[in-house]
Amino acid sequence: MFFNKSTAFALLTAGVVLTGCSNDENTSKTLEEQVDYTIVGIEPGSGTMEKAHAAIEDYENLKDWKLEESSAAGMLAELDKALKNEKPVIITGWNPHWMFSKYDLKYLEDPKKSFGEVEQINTIVRKGFKEDLPNAYTIVDRFYWEPEDMEEVMVDSQTSSFTEAASKWVEKNADLVAEFTADVEKGNGEKIKLISTPWETEDASSHVMQAILQQHGFEVELTPVDPAIMFQAIATGEGDVSAAPWLPVTHQSFYEKHKDDIVDLGENLDGARIGLVVPAYMDIDSIEDLAAK
Repeated sequence: MFFNKSTAFALLTAGVVLTGCSNDENTSKTLEEQVDYTIVGIEPGSGTMEKAHAAIEDYENLKDWKLEESSAAGMLAELDKALKNEKPVIITGWNPHWMFSKYDLKYLEDPKKSFGEVEQINTIVRKGFKEDLPNAYTIVDRFYWEPEDMEEVMVDSQTSSFTEAASKWVEKNADLVAEFTADVEKGNGEKIKLISTPWETEDASSHVMQAILQQHGFEVELTPVDPAIMFQAIATGEGDVSAAPWLPVTHQSFYEKHKDDIVDLGENLDGARIGLVVPAYMDIDSIEDLAAK
């Protein structure tokens, strides 16, 4: 994972050449030339893109590379296109995500830790939420699931909707849901503003949390917004709860800005990760092995 002589040699030569690519016209081009020294990103302003920009600053070999702003859907379209043609592509990726179930992918090693270590996803609520809605507070405080649960909902949503996939998961995992709601008095239509972010991971967790709360008698309005707005909404009391913050890296700057004005209930999922992702057939393993432009 660390800088060594072989890595130095790779950076001084023309670049790493892709093996296993079936397109003959690309065999004379380096991997870097084939991707046009471009990393396919997602929405600008997201925590993932913030860390990707940091990586470009941290790694000297990436200083002249382009981080292409797109969307999660746009990035996935580029990934799917590359995989169908067995061509190289470098994306900003994260998991849990259904793409790791559907495709054979790998993270590039990140010796400088620009993307941080393995992360967790936390639940945050506005100040006063516990006092105003103690029963709902107890449920969201207890809510915890595994990455495999989240990916299951994400995969099911591809052929239905997140609402249907969440309902299916809640029904299938009735025993676990019963642990979240044990000895909690049912609601009487009290309204809860659940704030999420426009990531499929958070679509999964937020719809499941919404389904559990609604099953227990609360009326839940789910609103997806950019991460900065999500933290602001909880900090100002415009929103009640969010199960979307990725910590301690992805949403660190937003968390630090608002941490004194929110209540952090801790993790609802452990084992999340972000970084640069490539198809497994690409003959490269580390960010440091990418040649400079």
